[in-house]
Amino acid sequence: MKILLIRHGETTGDVEDRYGGSYDDPLTEKGCEQLQETAQRLVGIQVDKLYSSTLLRARQSADIINSVLKTQFELLDGLRERDYGVLGGLTKQEALKQYPEAVELHKDPINTDPAGESQADFGERVLNTFKSISNQKYDVVAIVSHGGPIKVILRHLNLSLPEKIGDGEIIEIHQG
Repeated sequence: MKILLIRHGETTGDVEDRYGGSYDDPLTEKGCEQLQETAQRLVGIQVDKLYSSTLLRARQSADIINSVLKTQFELLDGLRERDYGVLGGLTKQEALKQYPEAVELHKDPINTDPAGESQADFGERVLNTFKSISNQKYDVVAIVSHGGPIKVILRHLNLSLPEKIGDGEIIEIHQG
């Protein structure tokens, strides 16, 4: 199975320098344009099914892609970004003032921010969802998600991690 891992486009949280995570922010105009370009790169590829995180930025990205692909489409909670707890949705400056200890903890991805999701729980959630998708009988699927889940999947498959996963970037992998 060919799997196309696709990161959502630029969001208002990106522009405002916010901690993302499970914070639900929309795409910017630029983010919509990025995903229209991504969708155009998929023209001619027969994608059997499109999966997306349930967070707004990923759903909007998937809707733009599916306006071109016109394929089966399913939202999956397991593809959501990690819950950053008290930091989610705060600007980096707000977080530093309100939760300096949590900001420091957040620098180490193994730590769990207060009221957040542990790295282990996050990884398990993403991998369970990915394994379920991988067990389907499709030739080509696309997964619209976030940087964190995409990195979890790449690590699991022992594939090299890009230094940065760009907005609307497509990473092609093969399973089975």
